Amino acid sequence: MTPSLWQRHPLVLIVLAQLCGTSLWFSVNGVGLSLSRDLGFTEADLGRLTLTVQAGFIAGTLFISTTGLADRFRASHIFAASCLAGALANAGFVLAADQMPLAVTLRLLTGLCLAGIYPLGMKLVIGWVPRHTGAALAWLVGMLTLGTALPHLLRGSTLGLPWEWPLLGASLLALLGGALILALGDGPHLPPYSGRTRLLDGLAALRDRRFRAVAGGYFGHCWELYALWTLAPFLVAREVARLDATEAWIPWLSFSVIALGLAGCVGGGSLSRRLGSLWVARRALAASGLICLAYPLMIWLPPGLLLALLAAWGLTVIADSPQFSALAAASAPRERVGSTLAVMNAVGFALTIPAISLTTALWELQGVWVLWWLLPGPILGLWVLRPLSIRDPASQGSTP
Repeated sequence: MTPSLWQRHPLVLIVLAQLCGTSLWFSVNGVGLSLSRDLGFTEADLGRLTLTVQAGFIAGTLFISTTGLADRFRASHIFAASCLAGALANAGFVLAADQMPLAVTLRLLTGLCLAGIYPLGMKLVIGWVPRHTGAALAWLVGMLTLGTALPHLLRGSTLGLPWEWPLLGASLLALLGGALILALGDGPHLPPYSGRTRLLDGLAALRDRRFRAVAGGYFGHCWELYALWTLAPFLVAREVARLDATEAWIPWLSFSVIALGLAGCVGGGSLSRRLGSLWVARRALAASGLICLAYPLMIWLPPGLLLALLAAWGLTVIADSPQFSALAAASAPRERVGSTLAVMNAVGFALTIPAISLTTALWELQGVWVLWWLLPGPILGLWVLRPLSIRDPASQGSTP
């Protein structure tokens, strides 16, 4: 297949590569029940491994921002190299799972590699699809969501087989994602790198009132999102137990809850083309916040209804993410868009660490009520978005 044929549908290739690459993110969570049974892992252990990935991602995004990697080198090369390194680190976990210090180190390295996949994927989208950025990024973040859910699907489809198989499957998918982007290359719609980047360059957009509001909304969204994704198997397991159903349903239902975010992202992206990214972001954040408030109050409902409510939460909790990214890209300095998005990601994901740590540590003590610790995210996110007018140019979610 010639390069010109690859480049006829760049968005398709980018989102497929994103799906494959981000399957590394929650690969260990997908086999969490097997790790608990076979190696004695607790909820706190699984939470610690998830936090380590988040910490690695944060360190990685700060590194590529401060060194200028995000804007200095070809995004496709960084993406492909990160997929290769991440696949190796993820596969290494199979050999080191029973040695917690080494296992944590490998998950840290996996997080570092993800910093070269997610933010650079956004830059590739902006480089190839400069118009209707909100709708295009919706597909990208939707595939990140599906990639996050994919380990649960891999575990569900390999039940009865060793837990190592889903992990190795995620590594193979990451290698495929890197190969797709390497074949595609960079898009033609971004300016060349124009000098060394410092951390302050990535923060320069904070001088803009609109960007500050968008970043604040995104930070509130991050506080809620990854903690919910971490808790999803626990919440599903509770309802499966109440149904007296087999544990085989847990990975399939966990996959479904998280994967529904793909529909939320794509639906929100479609709406953003008519109503603007800000309109979608505000309403998705409000909807997920209302479900967060209501869920613990409804634990007396039949398990089927609670699973349906959890599915609605999975649908809405991520729908605002691509719209925040589109709004941020529209407000960021054009020549520093990669660094700006990377720094915003770093700060947002830093907020996921206390949220995940708090909720997983308190799960055994508080159960479903730990969900209320997530409420500050959507509440504060909506509050900081108040000054942003729907008439602002950046609110339409298209890069200038």
